Amino acid sequence: MYPAWFLPTLSSAFIIAMVATFHILPSHLATSALWFGVYVERKAYKEGRSEFIEFLKKFSLLVLIFCFIYGSITGVGIWFSAAAASPRAISALIHNYVWGWATEWVFFIIEIVTIYAYYYTFERVSPQHHMRIGIIYAWGAWISMIIITGILAFMLTPGPWFKTGGFFDGFFNPTYWPQLLSRTGFMFSLAAVYAMIAASRMSNSPAKEEIIRMASIWGMGGLIAGALFGLWYLHKIPSSAKDLMDSLVYLKHLLVICGVFGALVFVYFAVFGYLRPSLARGWLSVAAVIVLFVSIIAGEAFREGIRRPYIIGGLMYGSSQVIARDVPAKKVKSEVEELNEKGFLSRLYYLPPRFRTINDKNMIEVGRIIVSHECAGCHSIKRNGLIRPLAKLLNGMEKEDIEDILDSLGDYPYMPPFIGNEKEKEAAAAYLAKIAKERR
Repeated sequence: MYPAWFLPTLSSAFIIAMVATFHILPSHLATSALWFGVYVERKAYKEGRSEFIEFLKKFSLLVLIFCFIYGSITGVGIWFSAAAASPRAISALIHNYVWGWATEWVFFIIEIVTIYAYYYTFERVSPQHHMRIGIIYAWGAWISMIIITGILAFMLTPGPWFKTGGFFDGFFNPTYWPQLLSRTGFMFSLAAVYAMIAASRMSNSPAKEEIIRMASIWGMGGLIAGALFGLWYLHKIPSSAKDLMDSLVYLKHLLVICGVFGALVFVYFAVFGYLRPSLARGWLSVAAVIVLFVSIIAGEAFREGIRRPYIIGGLMYGSSQVIARDVPAKKVKSEVEELNEKGFLSRLYYLPPRFRTINDKNMIEVGRIIVSHECAGCHSIKRNGLIRPLAKLLNGMEKEDIEDILDSLGDYPYMPPFIGNEKEKEAAAAYLAKIAKERR
């Protein structure tokens, strides 16, 4: 076990969620932008519409700056925060999909090279060569999504990988295709909104309205496709996730938010894009991005929420990162029984000797260490915490009552069981009882 990233007021999972959710805006735009861009460029050269090139320069510069500065920073941020919060989960994913990630990085380098080449070679190379650069970028970006989606989907539904341990058995898992196609649809809606932002700054009004109308068609088509494949995704999620939706009603609320805010963006495309493009304004498009972002937040929170109590579906528990089942094909064994017998502390190799044996003097401090590993990934600890604060949930409870709660954790479909021996459970309960009685 690695040391825990302990954030008393927030939670480590919340930090990852903030970074990763924002990353979707630049990453999905990067994936879809030049599919639309090359379409407009082909139309520009075919019909002799030089004013469309003005739009493409603004649009590709927006992609270059937003996607490859903010997108790259948040991409690194995901790796940093995830490695700090869930090192064992990241290690497990790397051991299974290191060549997948290596391949994705190759295509990411292709994206970086070709977006710079695309922007800086306008009217410097032939139209045919310039469009080929755009097509290479578009395919490279989408292949990046193809690879990353396989790893993301694996985290919910490893599928036959449990039996075979095979790379592609885990990659092409039950939720892979619906998630890939749903993301592909929604990425075009993001590109459409950003295209409307870029088009709103054009000086040629007829050309501006034509591009806005084209973008709105792409946006509406993307939303429809994303919603339809999203329904397929809901059909393919495991029965445990569907049961979880009945236990945690907020998951259904997240779906409603996702659908309602997505519908608002569809109305925006229909009214201000297709029917009355002359009414489109830059600030309206920025507002549409914000509305779409709320929909994305809800959708990603749902996707993460239905994976409970695991961080890798059926394999590894969330906050504690304890292996939950055997995978003979990968020579992986469940750690639950061993840690319940020998103690959770037996695997915390970083602990100084004074904390390895629990006594009356160190019980509270050892309890804090155990809680930081087994609870703090999903819960704030302090009473004023933002994410399901334990001090408030356990308000005023005694140690014995909290021990009973720890005994029953595995009975809840969204909570992993407490892992450790009786003395460790007592220490965790003592620490939780202490913070439950604090008023700050």
